[in-house]
Amino acid sequence: MSEPSFQDDVLNELGDDKLTEIAGLLGTDANGARDTVAATVGAMTGDLQQKADADDDDGNEVRQAFAEVTQAPLEGVATLGGGLGGMLSGGMMAGVLAKVSKPVANAVSKKTGIPAPTVARVIELLIPVLLAVFAKRAAGKAGGAGAGAPTAAGGESAIPSPGAVPGAAGAAPAAGGSLGDLLGQILGGGKK
Repeated sequence: MSEPSFQDDVLNELGDDKLTEIAGLLGTDANGARDTVAATVGAMTGDLQQKADADDDDGNEVRQAFAEVTQAPLEGVATLGGGLGGMLSGGMMAGVLAKVSKPVANAVSKKTGIPAPTVARVIELLIPVLLAVFAKRAAGKAGGAGAGAPTAAGGESAIPSPGAVPGAAGAAPAAGGSLGDLLGQILGGGKK
């Protein structure tokens, strides 16, 4: 059995109520809302991955935001995954997602024909959900990193990736390699 895709995790985290709300915004049914959410999430994660791979200020910011997500107290983001609580708990990652929202809204608008302001409103609803899914995936990767893997609750570095140098996971994002692996693991999963 393959691991669910990131889009599937976001759709599951959204739930029927939020999906119905998004469908109402879009003037479509649940399937249309699912397709738009999948396209939007795909564009956002693709943009984040591209930025994270860049060796510039944007890349540093995205890598630092993912490091924060993996090392922050995960319960706050996961339990407050909706509404303003999720945004406040998202810290730097919420800001990074907000930054990519306009170009993503424009790209999704071109692809789907949905007006960019409408896509932007959908993205506003998705940001807290994305934060929750990032946190849950980071927590899941920490739990699956191997027997005896340190966790955030244990006060140690939360997410060592395969082949990581001991202590490097908590290092500055410029250390890149292990964080880049983690970013791929968090955004990765089964492909649609």
